[in-house]
Amino acid sequence: MPDSADRSLNINLLKEPVLRKLCEVLDKNSDRGWRRLGEIIGSDRRYRVSSDEMEMCSLKVLELEGSPSRMLLRLMGERGCTAGHLVDYLQTLGNSEALQCLKPPGIQILIQPLSVALISGHNLRLSCYAVGKSPVQYQWFKSKEEVPNSFSPDLVISPVQLKDAGYYICRVNSGEDFEFSQWAQVDVLEVGMSYGHSYHSLEGRLKLVVQPQAQRLLAGETLHLQCGAVGRPIPRYQWHRNGVPIANASKRKLTIPCVMQDHYGKYRCEITSNSERMWTNEVDVVIGIFQGQWSYVSVPLPCPIPATDKVALLIGNLSYKNHPKLKAPMVDVYDLTNLLRQLNFKVVSLLDLTESEMRNAVDEFLLLLHKGVYGLLYYAGHGYENYGNSFMVPVDAPNPYRSANCLCVQSILKLMQEKETGLNVFLLDMCRKRNIHDDSTPNIVLRVTANIVFGYATCQDAEAFELSSSGFTNGVFVKFLKKRLLDDEKITVVLDRVAEDMGQFDATKGKQALEIRSSLSERRALTDPIQPGDSADLAQAHSRQWAKAHELPESMCLDFDCGARIKLGYAAEFSNVLVIYTHIIKKPEDMSFCQAHDLDVDPKEMNRETPEETGIYLLSSSLPQHCLYTRLSSLQKLKEELVFTVCLQGAFTAMDDDTVHWTRSINIGKPLIARLDLHRAMRRNSCLQTCMMPHSPSHSPCHSPGPDRLSPQQPYLYEPLQGAAGGCADSYYEHLNQLHFESPFESTAGPTGSPGQHSIPIETTDDLSELQTVFINSLQFQHQ
Repeated sequence: MPDSADRSLNINLLKEPVLRKLCEVLDKNSDRGWRRLGEIIGSDRRYRVSSDEMEMCSLKVLELEGSPSRMLLRLMGERGCTAGHLVDYLQTLGNSEALQCLKPPGIQILIQPLSVALISGHNLRLSCYAVGKSPVQYQWFKSKEEVPNSFSPDLVISPVQLKDAGYYICRVNSGEDFEFSQWAQVDVLEVGMSYGHSYHSLEGRLKLVVQPQAQRLLAGETLHLQCGAVGRPIPRYQWHRNGVPIANASKRKLTIPCVMQDHYGKYRCEITSNSERMWTNEVDVVIGIFQGQWSYVSVPLPCPIPATDKVALLIGNLSYKNHPKLKAPMVDVYDLTNLLRQLNFKVVSLLDLTESEMRNAVDEFLLLLHKGVYGLLYYAGHGYENYGNSFMVPVDAPNPYRSANCLCVQSILKLMQEKETGLNVFLLDMCRKRNIHDDSTPNIVLRVTANIVFGYATCQDAEAFELSSSGFTNGVFVKFLKKRLLDDEKITVVLDRVAEDMGQFDATKGKQALEIRSSLSERRALTDPIQPGDSADLAQAHSRQWAKAHELPESMCLDFDCGARIKLGYAAEFSNVLVIYTHIIKKPEDMSFCQAHDLDVDPKEMNRETPEETGIYLLSSSLPQHCLYTRLSSLQKLKEELVFTVCLQGAFTAMDDDTVHWTRSINIGKPLIARLDLHRAMRRNSCLQTCMMPHSPSHSPCHSPGPDRLSPQQPYLYEPLQGAAGGCADSYYEHLNQLHFESPFESTAGPTGSPGQHSIPIETTDDLSELQTVFINSLQFQHQ
């Protein structure tokens, strides 16, 4: 059973493999399963689940991979149920198999095998290291077949051949216990001998070794294109035709049976691995047609209008100081960021900005725009509309707020027009109710151009809604937008289809409807290719400006005098949210004790052993395992370079129980958006100057407009949103200027759960293959 430390752990913070096994057991057992468990907790007022909620759990069986048990456990966790209480309930239930799922494992796999792509003729090595209560034994499998004579922690195949490609797994035995490792995919590429001899390392950067070849085919034949790259972890692939991603074309071999004339075009493949990205050569595919005889005729297809660049600013405001808090903007911004990156947009994604920070962020966004650029601005949060002008409400807006406290969208549009942009798209996921406290009338004169598209999440004088959920929460608008955003269609056609989808949604039918305003006269789509214009030097300078907001600190190894070595890695959840993950990769043999020591920060509030415990729900499936994690939000408030001290505490066998401390001070500069100094006073006030209106903050005691994003409760009852699970943490150090170190009790994230898989990897500075998973409980931080 869980030990005393684990018994106090909220069940929503149990590790995913434990939850998955537990739910499988409770779902399949009809007599001692989830429904009977719900009846047992019904007598406990602390965690009681209503009959309506039990019915909601039962409906999960209608969903693909839906689990009634997972829904029930999430509801219990939201009410504060701990692992200890769950054990008591399962004992009452009499389900020994479910109790076994919560029992500490007799085997701990410290190093998991990692997927790899390599060239035929090279050496393959997969590693799996584990510890158990008794000596451990290993057996490797390829698919379901045992690999002969593979009893070592390392599986070595020398030399590897094409027939060795496939999926491998290791079974670890210790006494009566056994555990399986993660699956590892092995991809073996056949390339020319000359290249094969020149390639030496799998542990280095991603390396392209197979290029696609141009094709001339007759209509009805099958198109075969292939490319290939080597490296660890295994590369991911996405094929493009005429600059547009091809649906379901995510393997290194692209096959299109029975090609038709409209398959003609230019093909290339995007290859990614961690934060690395590269492209293959672009090749022509020509289709022959029958004109009395077979002949190859290149019939030009309607060419999309190229953009000189594509940039997007995404702002999600959740943690309002004087107004109801929201949940959905964080998840909405994260989902749209991943989708827009697939369309080759340069994306800046920001959470919880004050008025000055929003205005400065818009100024930086405007610096990325020039002639022919596609500019997209998405905003989720509180807002209102007066006299046809839309206003975005910062998190520090007073109660009540007026135009002087908010950003006018139309004023931003005016500035974008001055840049001669090729397309201006505004997606506003906010309320459009009239603000009775604001009588100012903006005087904004816009140019007559045919490149403007507004997608309002709701109609004029109406509210926008977000769905109440025990998992991740999307706003209604993004719930349907993210299903259509990658469509290769004119942007207004995409939004029309989103409007139709929203119109069929019973939860908000008659309450929220998408409104589209457009002056677009050409077929411009978010999928249009990028073709740099005449101002290539200017575009390059703008790209450097964008890159400044996305530079991560370099991963590093820290060597201590005692002989221990610690690895630090970094990842970006948003442009202003940094994740630090740490682990010990080396410990002296004579060190009997090695753990964290933190002088200033309560370890319970900082580093955790799983991303979910720290509030990093959105990245939890993409971060390396068996590390300690810290989430730093509101990086735009960082005025000085970020300095923290890594502290190590240990003891040696020859020193009895005396402990020794070692420290290392680390300066990582200004990471991500902190480099742009959005905290500064508004120097240009550009978007403010375009709105000819008074700019004196209001001090009226009246209430501000009501909440504009509501939460439907079962069954479809609407009430004001109660806010996210907590807010941003207070600053621990004055010099960090409100930089937030988030804990699971202070996260702005919603309830725990597994986020959907995204095809775009998170930005990270660490090669996950280098992560050693030994001594996982050995590090904390002291922040200066």
